[in-house]
Amino acid sequence: MKGPPCPAKLWRLSSCNLGRRAGAAVFPLCCSGGSSEVRRATEQVLGGGAPSHKRAGSHGPETRALFVSPDSTGIPRPGPGFQLAQRAPRAGAESGGARTVPWWGRVFVEGADAETFSEGETVTFINWGNINITKIHKDASGKIVSLDAKLNLENKDYKKTTKVTWLAETARALPVPAVCVTYDHLITKPVLGKDEDFKQYVNRNSKHEELMLGDPCLKDLKKGDIIQLQRRGFFICDLPYEPMSPHSCRDAPCVLIYIPDGHTKDMPTSGSKEKTRVETVKSETKTPAKDRAAAPATSACAAAAAEDSAALHSRVAAQGDVVRELKARKAAKEDVDAAVKQLLALKAEYKEKTGQEYKPGSPPAVTGQSVSCRPPASTADGASLYDEVAAQGEVVRRLKAEKAPKAKVNEAVECLLALKAQYKEKTGKEYVPGQPPSPASSGSGPAGSSESCGAETAEAKALFDKVASQGEVVRKLKAEKASKEQVDAAVQELLQLKAQYKTLTGVEYKPVSATGPEDKDKKKKEKENKSEKQNKPQKQSDGSKKDPSKSQGGGTPPGGAGEGQGPRKQTRLGLEAKKEENLADWYSQVITKSEMIEYYDVSGCYILRPWAYSIWESIKDFFDAEIKKLGVENCYFPMFVSQGALEKEKTHVADFAPEVAWVTRSGKTELAEPIAVRPTSETVMYPAYAKWVQSHRDLPIRLNQWCNVVRWEFKHPQPFLRTREFLWQEGHSAFATFEEAAEEVLQILDLYARVYEELLAIPVVKGRKTEKEKFAGGDYTTTVEAFISASGRAIQGGTSHHLGQNFSKMFEIIFEDPKTPGEKQFAYQNSWGLTTRTIGVMTMVHGDNMGLVLPPRVACVQVVVIPCGITNALSEEDRDALLAKCGDYRRRLLGANIRVRADLRDNYSPGWKFNHWELKGVPVRLEVGPRDMKSCQFVAVRRDTGEKLMVAEDEAEAKLQALLEDIHANLFRKASEDLRTHMVVADSMEDFQKMLDSGKIVQIPFCGEIECEDWIKKTTARDQDLEPGAPSMGAKSLCIPFQPLCQLQPGARCICGKNPAKFYTLFGRSY
Repeated sequence: MKGPPCPAKLWRLSSCNLGRRAGAAVFPLCCSGGSSEVRRATEQVLGGGAPSHKRAGSHGPETRALFVSPDSTGIPRPGPGFQLAQRAPRAGAESGGARTVPWWGRVFVEGADAETFSEGETVTFINWGNINITKIHKDASGKIVSLDAKLNLENKDYKKTTKVTWLAETARALPVPAVCVTYDHLITKPVLGKDEDFKQYVNRNSKHEELMLGDPCLKDLKKGDIIQLQRRGFFICDLPYEPMSPHSCRDAPCVLIYIPDGHTKDMPTSGSKEKTRVETVKSETKTPAKDRAAAPATSACAAAAAEDSAALHSRVAAQGDVVRELKARKAAKEDVDAAVKQLLALKAEYKEKTGQEYKPGSPPAVTGQSVSCRPPASTADGASLYDEVAAQGEVVRRLKAEKAPKAKVNEAVECLLALKAQYKEKTGKEYVPGQPPSPASSGSGPAGSSESCGAETAEAKALFDKVASQGEVVRKLKAEKASKEQVDAAVQELLQLKAQYKTLTGVEYKPVSATGPEDKDKKKKEKENKSEKQNKPQKQSDGSKKDPSKSQGGGTPPGGAGEGQGPRKQTRLGLEAKKEENLADWYSQVITKSEMIEYYDVSGCYILRPWAYSIWESIKDFFDAEIKKLGVENCYFPMFVSQGALEKEKTHVADFAPEVAWVTRSGKTELAEPIAVRPTSETVMYPAYAKWVQSHRDLPIRLNQWCNVVRWEFKHPQPFLRTREFLWQEGHSAFATFEEAAEEVLQILDLYARVYEELLAIPVVKGRKTEKEKFAGGDYTTTVEAFISASGRAIQGGTSHHLGQNFSKMFEIIFEDPKTPGEKQFAYQNSWGLTTRTIGVMTMVHGDNMGLVLPPRVACVQVVVIPCGITNALSEEDRDALLAKCGDYRRRLLGANIRVRADLRDNYSPGWKFNHWELKGVPVRLEVGPRDMKSCQFVAVRRDTGEKLMVAEDEAEAKLQALLEDIHANLFRKASEDLRTHMVVADSMEDFQKMLDSGKIVQIPFCGEIECEDWIKKTTARDQDLEPGAPSMGAKSLCIPFQPLCQLQPGARCICGKNPAKFYTLFGRSY
């Protein structure tokens, strides 16, 4: 019987799982839109009443309906309400499971497959059997719309048949919506030449999505499952299918991401061998699309000979594919030899025609012959001349990259110079790449119109300035994280100004057009001045006679500018990124230029330089002294963990099990059993605890070790914040009673809070982790959370876990209960840890655009003494006296327990030293010059505010100690105010998202359920633009604060609306 044509445009893809489950089939939809369109397409497939036209802009072949009748053995024709199914084993394994394959009287096959069928042909339907094509139905244009077929399952001969995939139409097995995501190459050209600009070859449409319908078994895919789709390659499940949500009334499709496998040919879209041959023949006469896309726009005078060379290159590539296909199919030797002979002949012809060997992926440039083209007529305007020069420049660069003959390169260069000369004659200025001529300068108008032209140019310049000014307003609003309404209004005004500018001038607004060629000369002079200053640093202080303020510490550093001299020029010494504009670049520059970190050749591992390690030593000294007051003792356990011990703990260390690093080899010898490098030390320490504890008299055990751990994270690494190896302290204790253990948990948490507040001047929020975020092996987890306003994110500062009896039961840490003799009790345990992440938090909270800002209590150097005013005019006696005075200040401050350093280097100017120590974050700079010595005083400059104070010489110790305390208090006050203004309360989801998007952390009523927390995280992650390199996530629970901003009202509901709220919980985006 003949039915209606296929109602949806689908690709049929059959897939098999790599090691997990049975194969699946998916049909990509040739339409765009959300999951509602997928559902409509599904309804059309099942209902059969949708239109059969192909959507505009689709990229896939159409399907054809095929009606199957019973075969001669008497198998009944499936009818309404009847469905056949079988268990199909997974391809490539016997124990991988199976899937249900529905059979039906109406199935769909690909249009590409249907085109290869002929009446009377036997076709093999994969996972069904052989089927005879009895009738092919075509429309008036000769296009196949449907086919009739007859089952012939007794025929088991599959050797010479066309194998096709198919999908049954049945209401009992509804298709699953899916999205297939493919990421293309970021650079469209395989190999860039030495002088080529990569920006011309950037692929600005590298992400492709296809909506699909798939077999019902796709519902079983889990995140991370890898499947192989026939004719498409390997895909990984990024998001599993989720049924219709009551919140959105939409189902979430299964999202599959393509995994590149390195092949260069397109995957076949048909199971027909004939179709593949037809496409191969077609490709012999056509230049590959990739090569065409890679070539930039060139001059219009390319010669026909170059086009012939490109076509010949394509024929060689196509013949190479034919040879590879024959070898892959293990064809007869005669066929292979004939194909190889033809390939060699084509290569020889190519070499004869182009004068160079054939290289795959490097087709001859069509512009190669344009060197002989004559410059355009002098009547051309400046804009067209500019385009000609740019195109000819590309020709020259391409010829040099291809190492063309010298004569040909010289001819192209001469043509380029002639074009540049004509451009200069026409426009009156030199050709500058990236700066096309304005309409006013592209040609000379009538003499009488000069006045009107001048007026128009002035108006255009004024409008240009308005656009630039409005652009600055928009950038400032975004940097300050203003409300969306303010940003949108500013952007709308900017777009209107740009439209007016285009209407007036006839060209798009480009910021670069505001600069002229003179800027290049200006930059060159600045560079020369910079080099001169670096070579002759002593000239910085030559002006001390004229301006005493400079000699007393107010000198301008190299590369700087005084008031009224324009913007401060950046040098390689200072920071080149701003904290509020690009936090990631700013952070990277601060930690390297302040000499805290040196990058290492193993990703995620870093060298801690003395400037950073001294901060960790300060934290270590403070914390070590405090825990010893509690009775904690230091120890050290091995860094290696046996596989058996780690497996024993696998359910409790599930959070970082994928990050465990393993030692598998010694020299060239494989170890009998792999050994783990400790991600944490529970499994190392607790077997020893079990040996040591025999009675209640052996308790408590309270041990701490300062060590390193390794967790092989695959997220974006950031020094201090997320590294594969880091330093920490980890404490592990065992008690006889729960009360003792619970008391220690809070004692340690208070010490962590003191580390942040008393040493690092950072306020924290103390609280308890939710059930989802707590340590997997503990009963509950307490935490201190810090806030980084520059990114609007929170960061976990330290955790103290109560493990209950979970680990003592696992490792049999038992003792005899003194109250009930003979009865065994399990110990109650805690674990707690603090890492070098503290240094990264301190850097991001206090640092500014001049560099690091160190709190005085952890600063390696609290005061730096810098002599000023040493010039050629200063006598040798005065110079020696000044240096001696600096040494005297150093000795006095060291005697007062102030960490001080005197910078007496004579190869750097005072200004350079000011910049250097500001970048390193030293809290106080002590400046002393000849006049200061005579006045018995010195200048103290604060790093946190830049304030300068005149201090009497005899008050140095007392004043500087008080100043250091005031700097700490000021840093803590600023950070506390920052936290206070960014931590708010929200009682509705709308307010919560608005606060979250403005860079705040929010306390919300929460029920504590894991499902609700997952929903909040997923909802808030939607359509969020994150900074490059930041972890992509929605809001997560940070803690249940011990002191919430407000008390929960009776009857309050959780923000998800499902359950009653139990407590206010702090949520936010986090590192």
